[in-house]
Amino acid sequence: MSTITALSVPTKNEVSEKNQAIFEQLEKGLGFVPNLYAYFAKSDTALQDYLTLQNRKSTLKAKEKEVVNLVVSEYNACFYCLSAHTQLGKINGFTEDQILEIRSGKATFDQKLDALAKFTLHVAENKGKVSEEAKNAFFEAGYSEANLVDTVIVIGDKTITNYLHNLAGFEIDFPLAAALN
Repeated sequence: MSTITALSVPTKNEVSEKNQAIFEQLEKGLGFVPNLYAYFAKSDTALQDYLTLQNRKSTLKAKEKEVVNLVVSEYNACFYCLSAHTQLGKINGFTEDQILEIRSGKATFDQKLDALAKFTLHVAENKGKVSEEAKNAFFEAGYSEANLVDTVIVIGDKTITNYLHNLAGFEIDFPLAAALN
């Protein structure tokens, strides 16, 4: 019985031809292949499956998805995803202070995003078993049941990547996110 002591990010030459083609698309679009995506390529199908999930159409706007991503990544203590989504949060118009506040599970600078951040944290903390009060606050802020479904999908998406990085511990290839106080 063999034991794996160190988990490593594969290079382009170490993955299947199908994943090599995806690496080429990522290099063209992003300028590099993030270690997270490369690690998914350890499986012949996981990278394509994950990218399909991540790029699906959603009722949530990009800024709203970043709220969910930041809250869940903080809750799951995934510094890789916190670092990546801090950069994406800035691209989507959040300030550094707003990003730090979102990570704490609130967004007092915007009533609707605040409801989303609080709801997301409640869902993550309670494994989906949230109070009627939490659900009502989400709906009263203007979110629909379709938004609820899409929020849970983004929570699941981010939980997958958080767990994968927390298990594998590969290098963070984004500027490091600031620690919460």
